[in-house]
Amino acid sequence: QVQLVESGGGLVQAGGSLRLSCTASGNIRRIYAMGWYRQAPGKQRELVARITSGGSTNYADSVKGRFTISRDNAKNTVYLQMNSLKPEDTAVYYCNADLTIMTATYRRDYWGQGTQVTVSS
Repeated sequence: QVQLVESGGGLVQAGGSLRLSCTASGNIRRIYAMGWYRQAPGKQRELVARITSGGSTNYADSVKGRFTISRDNAKNTVYLQMNSLKPEDTAVYYCNADLTIMTATYRRDYWGQGTQVTVSS
């Protein structure tokens, strides 16, 4: 009923930039927040950045000052601009949306399929 489609991952050298995009579609009533998580090999999935429908943001300490999350509510799309990338940013990045669908009143999380970001040293 709901799909999150990510794009923009790839291979980049340390110090470079990438921009991730994620669009939510389907039987959506309201999106409360969208965000990006990442999971490196052998590690747990962690929050990278999150933005509410009102524009409030929060970031992992490790990306503050380097990454910027933004959102286009009209397009149900969230972006992650990643600058000054480091090898330790290498991970699969997952889009997340906290939303309700038309046929329900409860909120739940939906996830994208993930996009690989690899930063070479």
